[in-house]
Amino acid sequence: MIKIGIIGCGFIGTQICSAVDSGAVPAEIFGIFDFSEAKADDVLKLLKTGNPQKCAPEEMIESCDLIVECASQDAVLKYALPAAENGVDLMVLSVGAFQNPDFYQKVRDAAAASGSKIYIPSGAIAGTDGLKSAAMANISSVSVTTRKPVSGLSGSPYLIENNIDLSELKEPKLIFEGTAAEAVVGFPKNVNVCATISLCGIGFDKTVVRIIADPTISENMHELEVYGDFGHMKMAIENKPSPKNPKTSYLAALSAVSTLKKITDPMQIGV
Repeated sequence: MIKIGIIGCGFIGTQICSAVDSGAVPAEIFGIFDFSEAKADDVLKLLKTGNPQKCAPEEMIESCDLIVECASQDAVLKYALPAAENGVDLMVLSVGAFQNPDFYQKVRDAAAASGSKIYIPSGAIAGTDGLKSAAMANISSVSVTTRKPVSGLSGSPYLIENNIDLSELKEPKLIFEGTAAEAVVGFPKNVNVCATISLCGIGFDKTVVRIIADPTISENMHELEVYGDFGHMKMAIENKPSPKNPKTSYLAALSAVSTLKKITDPMQIGV
């Protein structure tokens, strides 16, 4: 049974801990960490099995088989490389951190040298399996259009830096169009799906991203469109936001739990 460390005790971290605690995933929670002591304490109160403790990520790197990052891009930048160098497997939810090609390559090389694995769940979008298959031949274009309620976009660096006020918005508005590399910096808590799609397909600089603020909806919507030698693929999904964080889709948490279950399952299905 693998020992897991959880970095980040928000909605996704809580769902993962609950899945392990219930026995849905055959694993053991070794430790949890969050900058908010209150959040970490709340998660510990929920757990009924094992002996999980609050501990620093550095301790997890020394003691765990797998670390799950569900905190922030900063957490990935700080802990992914030490974990990979120490031979510890890592699941990354804040995938936008890998838009830096030098950092991505360092983590990949360290994992290859130590034998560790880096797992990236598909998150709040569908179609990653088909996109990875399509990438075995030529892909001419990949685009992701994200439509979110205003509450799910508030506080994004791109909006602040460009003095974009959405508080009085009455109808859908295209607020960003550019590359995935730009999108994951400007909207670090909103478009991890774009980072995942970039890694599956043609990269951060060639993947086109459009972000629409829509005050008329309550769901997070993503549309993936791909053209290549295989043909044409178009996938659309409407996600309910998590009950506690409008920036996070509920499916993103389910995807993380599903990935963890796949890691521990002897039967592997799909690409």
